[in-house]
Amino acid sequence: MIVTIGRRKNSIATVFFFKTAGIFTINNIPSEDYFQNNPFLLDYIRQPFDLLNIRIQNQINIQVSGGGLSGQAQACRLALARALQKQNSSYQTILKKKGFLTQDSRIKERRKYGLKKARKAPQFSKR
Repeated sequence: MIVTIGRRKNSIATVFFFKTAGIFTINNIPSEDYFQNNPFLLDYIRQPFDLLNIRIQNQINIQVSGGGLSGQAQACRLALARALQKQNSSYQTILKKKGFLTQDSRIKERRKYGLKKARKAPQFSKR
């Protein structure tokens, strides 16, 4: 069993990659149902497998929490890429070239006092 973690925005995904045959689940729900059959998100989490021409045959359980569906999908992709790299170290160069092993560190900027949002100021009145 291989365990890896991926993060994006407020989402954290933990992948449990088993050697046995099984299904691909996210929070104990099939991946298609969890991502509401959204083809963009489903393709996004399968990108590391498509790049390496691997069919998903192993049992993969992902526990994901926090953020929205898009951030969760990106966290899942990073964790899956890390799991594939742990499984076979020769995949590292291919995955790294495409940027699948690089964590996107951008997060929401905090709100400052005196402003409405992080950078949005109240309307200026001259008089």
